[in-house]
Amino acid sequence: MSVVRLLGFATLPCGCVVGRYREVATSREVAYVEEKGPACTSHLHKRNHTLVSPTLARSRSAPSEARVS
Repeated sequence: MSVVRLLGFATLPCGCVVGRYREVATSREVAYVEEKGPACTSHLHKRNHTLVSPTLARSRSAPSEARVS
């Protein structure tokens, strides 16, 4: 288990909500699927699991992205 800092949330086009975090010790950015969208058909989007690429959350984020500092 590592200490992480919340960077923000993004909603993917499929409806899934992704949280972006940065590990304090390594400064590595990690993206977790917080909630799976009701219409999402991707088997890769599993609640409370990491996404393969954290940049996926940024590149496909909808305009409804909220930033938390």
